[in-house]
Amino acid sequence: MSVPRVALVSVAAARALDDDLAPLLGALRDAGAQAGVVDWDDAAIDWSRFDLAVLRSAWDYTERPAQFLDWAQRVSTQTRLLNPVDVLRWNTDKHYLADLERAGVAIVPSAFVEPGADAGAAVDAFLAAHADAAEFVVKPAIGAGSRDARRHARADRTHAIAHVARLIDAGRSALLQPYLDRVDAHGETALIHFDGTFSHAIRKGPLLLRGEGPTDALFAPEHITSRTPDAAERELAARALAAIPFAGPLAYARVDLIHDADGAPRLLELELAEPSLFFAHGAGSARRFAEVLLARVKTMA
Repeated sequence: MSVPRVALVSVAAARALDDDLAPLLGALRDAGAQAGVVDWDDAAIDWSRFDLAVLRSAWDYTERPAQFLDWAQRVSTQTRLLNPVDVLRWNTDKHYLADLERAGVAIVPSAFVEPGADAGAAVDAFLAAHADAAEFVVKPAIGAGSRDARRHARADRTHAIAHVARLIDAGRSALLQPYLDRVDAHGETALIHFDGTFSHAIRKGPLLLRGEGPTDALFAPEHITSRTPDAAERELAARALAAIPFAGPLAYARVDLIHDADGAPRLLELELAEPSLFFAHGAGSARRFAEVLLARVKTMA
C-alpha cells in the first residue's frame, strides 16, 4: 500500500489559533502518513490527490454556510471527507437539537425563531414558557465559537428582542435557550470520542459572561482544564451519539454538556463538524485519533 495522504482542513484565519494541528500532524507523520494543512476555500487545491480530507478548523464557515456545504459536497466526490457531508449538513445547523430531543436526548431547552417571524412575540412566548429563567441566551442557529451569542437578563427584554431581530432580519434563524446558571461554577463538560469510543474530556469555563456582548473574534477566549466525566455525563453522551441519524460510528465527535438546576447533565451541543479536540488534555489522544484516521484509509483500500 502507498503512503496515505491526509489533508487537515483549516482556513487561513484559524491556522495559528488551532492548537490541535501540530500534534495531529506529528502523530500522522509518526504513523507513516503524508499529512499537511490545507485551507478549505483554496480554489487551487486538487482534493483528489488526498486519500482523506479531515475537517479540523474551518471556523469561518458560519459566515458563508452555503458556500461551505457546496465545497464539502464537491470535495466528497474527489476524496473521502470526514466527517461526511450529510453529517456536516445536519450538524452545522442547530435545528438538529430538535431531532435529538425527539429521540429522547436531554437537551438544554431550545426554541427557534425563523426569518420573517415577530421577534417580540417570539421572545415573549419563550419567556412565558420558561417563567423561572432569570437569564436566557440568544444565538444564531448556524454559529460557532460564541460569535453573535449573548446572555440576556429576563428584564432586558428590549435588547433581547433587538438581538433576535438583527439575526432574523439578516435571514438567519435564532436560537433561544434558558441560561442554566450552574455553568458559572461547574463550567461545561466536553467529551471527545474517536470512532465511537470515549477518549478524554475537558472542562470549559463559562463563555457568556453577564453584561458582555458577542465576541468579534473567531471564537471567544476559553479556559480549558482536564476533567473526568461522571457516570451521568458519560451516559448522556452515549445516548446523544446513538441518536445521530447517520450510520456510524463517526471518526470524531465531541459532546458538550452543562448541568441544569437539579444537577442533571443536558446536551448543549453535539460537535461533529470542526470541534477542537484538546489533545493537550488527553494523553495519547492525538496518536489514537491518527490511528482511527489511517484505519479509515485502509478500509478504502
